[in-house]
Amino acid sequence: MLDSEKIIKDFPILDQIVNDEALVYLDSAATTQKPKQVLDALKYYYENDNANVHRGVHTLAERATAKFEGAREKLRSFINARSAKEILWTKGTTQSLNWVAQFARQVLQPDDEILITVMEHHSNLVPWQQAAKATGASLKFVYLKDGKLDLNDLAAKLTSKTKFLSIAHVSNVLGVINPVKEITKLAHQYGTLVVVDGAQSTPHMVIDVQNLDVDFFAFSGHKMMAPTGIGVLYGKQELLEKFEPIEFGGEMIDFVYEDHSTWTELPWKFEAGTPNIAGAIGLGAAVDYLNSIGIDAIHQHEQELVDYIMPKMRAISGLTIYGPEDNSLRTGVIAFNIDNLHPHDLATALDMQGIAVRAGHHCAQPLLNYLGTSATARASFYLYTTKDDCDKLVEGILQAKEFFNV
Repeated sequence: MLDSEKIIKDFPILDQIVNDEALVYLDSAATTQKPKQVLDALKYYYENDNANVHRGVHTLAERATAKFEGAREKLRSFINARSAKEILWTKGTTQSLNWVAQFARQVLQPDDEILITVMEHHSNLVPWQQAAKATGASLKFVYLKDGKLDLNDLAAKLTSKTKFLSIAHVSNVLGVINPVKEITKLAHQYGTLVVVDGAQSTPHMVIDVQNLDVDFFAFSGHKMMAPTGIGVLYGKQELLEKFEPIEFGGEMIDFVYEDHSTWTELPWKFEAGTPNIAGAIGLGAAVDYLNSIGIDAIHQHEQELVDYIMPKMRAISGLTIYGPEDNSLRTGVIAFNIDNLHPHDLATALDMQGIAVRAGHHCAQPLLNYLGTSATARASFYLYTTKDDCDKLVEGILQAKEFFNV
């Protein structure tokens, strides 16, 4: 059983007053807050170990390198990759997915197809549009049924022409958990490479990339209590060996001659230039923190919050919740609208009560267009969210409805 009241004490930012009210932070799908343990790790690195990695033989450089590569090993273990060679540091999910789409350009042909879903975040859509445009391949979409992915539509659109299938593990709007293992097994029957956007799943549930058997898996540090500007791209080693680097310069070379260069081994082959050393160390510290709590406990806690708040929200007249009716199929991401009340106005009214939610298209405009709306409000939970926070959200919505007379 997760003790969120105790956990909150690890997060200094949550102990503050916003607009004369105690802060209720319900925007963790956009970014998570950072515990003292992560902040302390960053501070310690900069005060004691700051040096560039890999190239130095002095003590600080060796300490920095040990922590940097130690963090990579923590991430390997966290998602159960076979080797640290399969863990590439990136700026975040967006860069990770862009890299894979760039890899795809190296192999796609004009008759090939790329399959994605209508629920994708723009970072898992726009790069594939550009890959299709550059190669002449076709980009196809899988649509929804009952607030979740239509697996029959997916099965019908998977063919031997489908070279890449890229899909969100969890939708950042619908909150729905897609059955990635089942989908991957089906896609591999056609020789399709499976790419997964794990930004909204990795912080909230156990990830085992070997069990899922996905070919690529991307996620961000800042959505799992680490600093911004650090993320991971996992790729199967045999595929990473095959693809050419995307960025070039120092660190990623073996030998450089006047007329050509050769590349170093994985994972550094893809990591040109000085990396985000502090970010990687911070992400490693965040993984330590998550492991100390337990990912299963976090997932159960969020599920309890969803089960607690959903009946209360569904009882509010004029409120529409997007996503599956079955709470067991979703995470703590709840997108909703109030009839005759713009979500930006609702979010502003909630902010005046100290409640932080997101409002807008959530970088998923094709999905919102498919749902028949241009924007929604969105509340999202994490390990520091409490049932009291849920009650304040419900009361805040009711007060906003009264204020706007809707």
